[in-house]
Amino acid sequence: MSIESALTIPLGFRTASVKAGIKPSGGLDLALLVSDVPCAAAGTFTTNRICAAPVRWDRPLVPSESIRAIVVNAGNANAATGEQGEKNAAETARVAAAELGCEPSQVLIASTGVIGHQLPMDSLRNGIGRAFGALSAEPADFHQASHAIMTTDTKPKLASSQLVVDGQPITLLGLAKGAAMIGPRMATMLGFLITDARVSAKDLQSILSDAVEASFNCISVEGHTSTNDTVLLLANGASSEKPLQGADLERFAELVHSTCQKLARMIPDDGEGATHLITIDVEGARDREEARTLARAVADSPLVKTAVAGADPNWGRIVSAAGYSGVDFEERELSLWLNGTPLYKDGMPLDFDAQTVSANLRAERETTIRLQFKRGEGAIRFWSCDLTAEYVRLNADYTT
Repeated sequence: MSIESALTIPLGFRTASVKAGIKPSGGLDLALLVSDVPCAAAGTFTTNRICAAPVRWDRPLVPSESIRAIVVNAGNANAATGEQGEKNAAETARVAAAELGCEPSQVLIASTGVIGHQLPMDSLRNGIGRAFGALSAEPADFHQASHAIMTTDTKPKLASSQLVVDGQPITLLGLAKGAAMIGPRMATMLGFLITDARVSAKDLQSILSDAVEASFNCISVEGHTSTNDTVLLLANGASSEKPLQGADLERFAELVHSTCQKLARMIPDDGEGATHLITIDVEGARDREEARTLARAVADSPLVKTAVAGADPNWGRIVSAAGYSGVDFEERELSLWLNGTPLYKDGMPLDFDAQTVSANLRAERETTIRLQFKRGEGAIRFWSCDLTAEYVRLNADYTT
């Protein structure tokens, strides 16, 4: 089954993608996500002090009850571009709004690509006009949109799911991009979710913020927080006249959580040059934030990541990373498993067959690291990837 045929598209949404001439490669680089009616909208954004012009445009506009579209370009981040960059962001929204017959404040925007270059606005204006002339609700076109927002990604990242409320299906579709500069503190590189559920903007923002904390804020490729991190969620209410409440709203929140986790996991799995997806489970911390701190220290450790790349069961690097995380624990509180094999128990090393564990690491793309403490009930699941020579090559040559 193709990815397109597996997608279910929410009612009342259309998309289009074009080659606007922003990417030097000449590939698809501009995508529209458009609702036929105004949407409730929510968003989360980078906490980097150097944030992109699209982030500055979007932040004051969400939560909202009146968003009509998202315009996304790849190949140029419109970050660190000063006053002109902010004017270009506003112009992008104005051009799209003119096509839609709405206000610029009803258009959200996002950009990804190289930092420090002004957007080629003539190309962007022309591309937006052509894209509006090609809007479609076909699954294949949403699949194409997931390609248009890619930079160094090697594969598109999409997920759709449904739940039934009062006999009526509610659909959620998500698209994301990211393969490097992934160390989010509020979101990921770019993520967009659209749904035909009827949900208030206030509820939508609460649901998205919680979902991001358990998904996009639990991934890392190299720990570098982007200037453009953005996750947006639009709900147009096309599936029902009645807003979701109570247990139905909780079910919808679970759908958003699970979809965000699917998309988030795809990002380190597609990390630049990665040969292993690493899942890190931390248990027994004092609370979730302490567990996150411990997991992030392990996820971002170059020595842990290179050990996994080389299939080296070097557990000392893992416990050392936990030790410098800033969490004040005692050695005897920590136990460690690697791909299910116990290596370290209550602060003491265990005997194990290093050759067997190494062979298992080499044979499996997915690596699991489990850290268990004795401090409380706090737990988290975090995703990262290994660090290979290919990552260094890709990023050494990124702008040249």
